[in-house]
Amino acid sequence: MRVGIVALQGDVSEHLESFQKALRDLARPGEAVPIRRREEVAGCGAIAIPGGESTTISRLMKSRGITEEIQAAHRRGTPILGTCAGLILLARTITDELGRPKKQGMTSEVYPLGLMDIEVDRNAFGRQRESFEAPLQIHGLPGEPFPAVFIRAPAIQRTGPGVAVLGRHENRIVAARQGNLLGLAFHPELTGDHRLHRYFLEMTRSAAKR
Repeated sequence: MRVGIVALQGDVSEHLESFQKALRDLARPGEAVPIRRREEVAGCGAIAIPGGESTTISRLMKSRGITEEIQAAHRRGTPILGTCAGLILLARTITDELGRPKKQGMTSEVYPLGLMDIEVDRNAFGRQRESFEAPLQIHGLPGEPFPAVFIRAPAIQRTGPGVAVLGRHENRIVAARQGNLLGLAFHPELTGDHRLHRYFLEMTRSAAKR
């Protein structure tokens, strides 16, 4: 199978390496490849949107037509992972620091994909200098707590009825799943622990059986 990582800005190489290792761990044939053009989306059996600067990534995705291609891929049932900035872009609603929905036309405008029935606070855990690591219990993930890395991290403020909460930190939702969508507020690719990448690949196996 082919896992495509949106490679416009952010932690692209780390995700590529993590998925390659996860594929080997699961003994699954396949490859992880960068997505830089809209025509590269359709050939991927799974898609990951990495952390980085959400405004920059969303504008580049929009200008290159990748946003619409990912939305079409979602309609086809393609599993999609969003980490940190990627989680922000998956959301249907993005709020500011006062909990107000972002208005179109603002300087910091983000073009979300609007796929996941969640409301996200973009800077819930503070700015870059307030980054941290914390052990998380992730529902469905065996073994010891996951060493989650939070960098200028968002949090999920609200979930719709079809969203399963997988993990919390300080009573804030930081991991959730809705069907073939997996949203994480942290950076699993920076940990050396590939369990969440393997978890996502197992989602692709389930999707292929349907």
